[in-house]
Amino acid sequence: MRFWLNLLGYQAAWFIAVGFAARGLAWPGMLACLGFAAISWWMSPLRRSDLQLMVAALACGLLLDGVLAATGWLRYAAPSPALPGPAWIATLWVAFAMTLQHSLQWVIARPAIAIVFGVIGGPLAYWGASRGFDAVVFTMPLQATLTLAIGWSIAMGVLTAISRRHTAIAHQSGASA
Repeated sequence: MRFWLNLLGYQAAWFIAVGFAARGLAWPGMLACLGFAAISWWMSPLRRSDLQLMVAALACGLLLDGVLAATGWLRYAAPSPALPGPAWIATLWVAFAMTLQHSLQWVIARPAIAIVFGVIGGPLAYWGASRGFDAVVFTMPLQATLTLAIGWSIAMGVLTAISRRHTAIAHQSGASA
């Protein structure tokens, strides 16, 4: 049951963030993403590592979307408030982090699959936000898509490594107890 709540909760937050951003409103999506992250974190038995994943995902998002915004390869609807990229995108990264040890936990033990998931899934999410909602405009489609694929593959590698490290530590401390 927790799996489905996490999966559907993230999808709802994504649709709210993207849908309202397309209408020029960042705050409903930010609230939805942060609300999802807070509730998921509160219900999580892995709070410490989830918190570290949220911080790492936020850093990845700020870097990747900051680069894409600065280069102009992507133009975001609801660009303010900007962190270097739009805040609604940054909070989506935080919400996404809360899926990694929950509804997407199957990718944690499979780093190659996680990286492929990033290469394909990252750009597809942005293209979905673009084509379905006009929340993102690809001004330089090839450059932006390649940057997203590379950025998301690195992010997924980093985020799954953080999670695996915490899983290994938990197993070691559990085995020695």
